Amino acid sequence: MSAFARRTTHGLIAVLVLAVVVSGCGAGSASSGAHGTILAIGAENEYANVISQIGGRYVTVTAIESNPNTDPHSFEASPSVAEAVSAAQLVVQNGVGYDSYMNKIESASPSSSRKVIDVQTLLGLPDSTPNPHLWYKPATMPAVARALTSDLSAILPRHAVYFRANERRFDNSLTPWYQALANFKKSYPGTPVATTEPVGDYMLEAAGTTNLTPFTLQADIMNGVDPAPQSVTVQNDLFSDHRVKVLLYNEQVTDSLTESFLEQAKKYGVPVVGVYETMPTPGYSYQTWMLAEVGALRRAVADKTSTEKL
Repeated sequence: MSAFARRTTHGLIAVLVLAVVVSGCGAGSASSGAHGTILAIGAENEYANVISQIGGRYVTVTAIESNPNTDPHSFEASPSVAEAVSAAQLVVQNGVGYDSYMNKIESASPSSSRKVIDVQTLLGLPDSTPNPHLWYKPATMPAVARALTSDLSAILPRHAVYFRANERRFDNSLTPWYQALANFKKSYPGTPVATTEPVGDYMLEAAGTTNLTPFTLQADIMNGVDPAPQSVTVQNDLFSDHRVKVLLYNEQVTDSLTESFLEQAKKYGVPVVGVYETMPTPGYSYQTWMLAEVGALRRAVADKTSTEKL
């Protein structure tokens, strides 16, 4: 992909199956709305989930990337994905080079009526933004919800009140997550942590932790580049010297290096927490997923309990 080196998923080959995550009027495909619903696409299933919460019964939503066992950075769009995106009336995509295949599809099938919410653009972030995992940033989804309310209302003006009510409900439902972040920050200020990639870094920042893993190491692993030996030594010393309370790692993508970090953490009694790039399914909404990640962080620090899978 344009901003990221390709990586091979540990033990699995990415296979796309377009999955309709929500249809207010029953299951449907991305190429035809059920009973006149708005056809919407979320490039990642966390965005698709928020679309469904704001649009409710007036949207038929499809998630492009929804398999937690694949590496989103190395995802390649199939012809069926291109067909689905071309037919969509509304699209939400992450940007920052994370899902650049969406831009290529949209350029190949331009539509003056298609509404595209690029989260990078929505947040005013430059292309040089080092961490593309924007959904872990607490300010991201409220901004996405506002944009969705505006665009859905433009498409179906007669249901604008309904969309605004759903937006208010969504915003209120984020309160437990915000409270959990604030409580952790108050109870465990400056908690030293280690990571393998910057997947959950925005959440860790909001929780007031201190990430001792060099960002160069995180970025190299994310981009499929061999880190400098000095960085690997720094990381391993964090465990052997008992300088960190928890290791957070990308549960979706591991390799020999990240597995060695997991082994070192466990050897020295450092609990580990898996974080995800696509929302674990089934059983989670965006809100409950974020809350579960903070809960896992708290258990690791307070009880020395590992949570490798949600």
